[in-house]
Amino acid sequence: MALQFDPLRLPPHCQALREEVRQFLAEEIQAGTFDPKNPVVDIVQSKAFAKEVAAKGWIGMTWPKAYGGQERSFLERYVVSEEMLLARAPVRHYFVADRQSGPTLIRYGSEAIKQEVLPRIVRGEVSFCIGMSEPNSGSDLFAASAKATPIEGGWLLNGSKIWTSNAHNADYMIGIFRTSPATREDRRHGLTSLLVDMKTPGITCNPIMHMAGAHEFNEVVFQDAFIPRSHLIGEVDAAWKQATSELAYERSGPERFLETFDALRLLVDAVDAKSADTRLAVGLGRLVGQLHTLRRMSVSVAGMLASGKEPVVEAAIVKDLGTVWEQALPHRVRELAAFLEEDLPGVQALQQRLLHETRIAPKLTIQGGTTEILRGIIARGLGLR
Repeated sequence: MALQFDPLRLPPHCQALREEVRQFLAEEIQAGTFDPKNPVVDIVQSKAFAKEVAAKGWIGMTWPKAYGGQERSFLERYVVSEEMLLARAPVRHYFVADRQSGPTLIRYGSEAIKQEVLPRIVRGEVSFCIGMSEPNSGSDLFAASAKATPIEGGWLLNGSKIWTSNAHNADYMIGIFRTSPATREDRRHGLTSLLVDMKTPGITCNPIMHMAGAHEFNEVVFQDAFIPRSHLIGEVDAAWKQATSELAYERSGPERFLETFDALRLLVDAVDAKSADTRLAVGLGRLVGQLHTLRRMSVSVAGMLASGKEPVVEAAIVKDLGTVWEQALPHRVRELAAFLEEDLPGVQALQQRLLHETRIAPKLTIQGGTTEILRGIIARGLGLR
C-alpha cells in the first residue's frame, strides 16, 4: 500500500470562515460564555455553548440538508474545529456526535434513526460517546467480548466498555458488541454495531478519574440492558465495516495534536528578545516545524474524507504521531523554559499551565486508540504484518 498525504492547501473561502469563527469566539469570550484560560469543562456550560454553535450552522455542517446539515465541505469543518480547539471552547457536548457518530448514522443507520436523531444533533441537543474499548482487550476492537444476545424485538446487552469518554453525560452510545463468535478464517466476524440509549435500565457508568482530577473516562457496565432491533447500525456480525471508517473520522482531526498546545503558545508569549537565546530559538523552531507537519497531514486527511475516501491508515498515522508529540510537548516546553527569568511577564501563567498539561498527558495515548494498536493498523496497511 502507498501512503497518500496530498499537499493540500485550504482554499480562500475557508480563511473567510476562519475569520467568522474567530469573531464569534471573541464575542463569546467577551460575554463570559467560557474562559479560554480555564481547562475545566463544565457540562452545563458545554450544553449552552452547543446551542450557540448550532445557531451558527456549525454542527453537522457537512451533512445532507435533509437531516438539518449544511452540505459544506470537510475542509470548512476542519477550520471550525481548529479554531474551537485553539480557543479551548467547551465543545465536549456535541463534538463526538459531529465528528463521527453522525457520519456513521448517515452511512449505516436506518432512515427512521436518521430522521429521529440527526436533526437533534444539528440543534445541539444530544451528546454521543463511543463504546469500543473493553477491560480485557483495550483498543483491540476485534477482541471485543461484551455481548448482544438476540431476544424478541431486539438484544440484551451484557459486559462492559472502558475508557469511554463522557459516557456519564452522553445521551447515546454507538457501541460494538459481540453477536457471534469470530471464525478462524475471519477474526473480524461476529461484531454488531448498535445505537444505545444511555438512559436504558441496566446501564451503569463508573467514573475513572485521571491525574488532573477530572472525570472524563468511564467504565460502562451493561446488565441485561434491552436495545430494540430498530437501533441496529449496519449489518449483523459485520460491524468492522463501519467501525474502520468511523475511526478515520475519529483519529485524524486537529484534536489529536492540539490538546496540550497551550504549553507551546504560552512559552512563545513568555519569551522576549533578551531571553531568546540560540538553544531556545532552535527548540521553538523545531516544535513549530513539527506542529506544522502534523497539521498539513491532518488537513490532507480531511481532504481525502471530503472526496469520499476512507484514509484509515493515514488517520492512524496522524493519531500516533500527534499523540506522541502532544504528550511529550509539556516536558519539552519545561526544558526550554528552564532558563527564563521567573519575573518575566507570562512565565507564571506558563508554569501553571504546564502543571495541568503534564497531568493530562498520560491519558492522551488512551483516547482514540492506544499507540500499540495504531501501529499494528499502520503495519497491516503497509503490508508488514
